[in-house]
Amino acid sequence: MTMRPQDFTSADAPLPEKDLRAIRAALVVPEDREAFDAGLKAVLDEVRVSLDLAGLDSFVHRWWISACDSLEDPGGRRQMHVRVQQAQTGEPIARGRVWREILAARGVDA
Repeated sequence: MTMRPQDFTSADAPLPEKDLRAIRAALVVPEDREAFDAGLKAVLDEVRVSLDLAGLDSFVHRWWISACDSLEDPGGRRQMHVRVQQAQTGEPIARGRVWREILAARGVDA
């Protein structure tokens, strides 16, 4: 199954433009912006060596989806980073809903 941003964004929230500046501006969580900046530097270094823009195109698409998610559910993005930090430090993590339940609530077939 392929998820598209329109599958999880509300009609009220406009999608960001699919360009680097707009994507970065839509990332409301500092951890996302830091990861975006580090990833952009790495992909641009790769493009300089390979002279192939395919990696940059993939980077833009992946981060555009994250930017759409960030606009739709900034609290969820923050919670995701809290859980990642808990997992990295070995803290116990409270179990949430399984993906099938989340997708079913959104009306998406799993």
